[in-house]
Amino acid sequence: MTLQDTKNLKKQVAPFEKSTTRESVWQIINTVAPFIILWYLAYISLSVSYWLALVPCVIAAGFLTRIFIIFHDCTHYSFFKSRRANRILGTAMGVLTLFPFGKWGHEHSVHHATSGNLDKRGTGDIWTLTVDEYLAAPLKLRLAYRFYRNPFVMFVLGPIYVFLLKNRFNRKGAKKNERMNTYLTNILIAAVMGLLIWAIGWQAFLLVEGSIFMISGAAGIWLFYVQHTFEDSYFEEDKEWEYVKAAVEGSSFYKLPKVLQWLTGNIGFHHVHHLSPRVPNYKLEEAHNNTLPLQNVPTISLATSLKSLRFRLWDEEKKNFVSFKDVRTVAKNRISIQAKPEL
Repeated sequence: MTLQDTKNLKKQVAPFEKSTTRESVWQIINTVAPFIILWYLAYISLSVSYWLALVPCVIAAGFLTRIFIIFHDCTHYSFFKSRRANRILGTAMGVLTLFPFGKWGHEHSVHHATSGNLDKRGTGDIWTLTVDEYLAAPLKLRLAYRFYRNPFVMFVLGPIYVFLLKNRFNRKGAKKNERMNTYLTNILIAAVMGLLIWAIGWQAFLLVEGSIFMISGAAGIWLFYVQHTFEDSYFEEDKEWEYVKAAVEGSSFYKLPKVLQWLTGNIGFHHVHHLSPRVPNYKLEEAHNNTLPLQNVPTISLATSLKSLRFRLWDEEKKNFVSFKDVRTVAKNRISIQAKPEL
């Protein structure tokens, strides 16, 4: 992709970067209100059976994922024209999702600025090692990486760690506004949870809230994982790294069924979002459909995305993801080539 192609692509997407207050307000209504109703339905269903309550819990988890997308847009200041309105709504949605607006917004901005850059990994992304790094790593590090990349750890223990621990503390070097926002979020979360526990009891609260958060948390991490972890993704060293290429080649188009697309706030159009984070979620599909180059990007479906579970390491030579099983073959081949005498 030439520099001129890059400029043209950004120009084509620019018209979709303006939020519409009416659409934003309607999205808040059609997302937050159903979530509250479903939460209450789950609670009253407990009097019959937990398994009955699990039905509205699963649906509520979908709406909580959609609430997170609103929060996510606010951190990009793309949901409303006013930065102040984005901060206020983002903080409120952060209370519902257990994410501090300032802290997560900073980390996510770093993710956008460095996604696919091998020399700038470590902030706001999935821990990814290259094949060479893994082969050269001491046993302790390799075991830690395998533990981290285990699906149970990523999608079950991961949400617990992120929601209850990581999000509750400020990052090192955080500025005052960011730190105060984290404190405010924690206080509001404690107040809301305390009120609910007082009203319905801690057992009912944990059954409903815990179920919703485990389901939505696993779904959220899965979405983040799968949209950057597909076979022919994009990773380059800093000197070769390009923002637009990282966006359109290193972020997938996750083609989901319409219901799931709606519940996930169109985040499946991840290539559009990474190209231009200022496009609000309700305009991502429109931007995709009206920008021809964006329709020729890596596309994965619900079925084919499951293959990404086996992708663990990035092979810099072949420019693709490989599994732990594949890396053994790669290592043997490299040893064989090194051992072969020169002619």
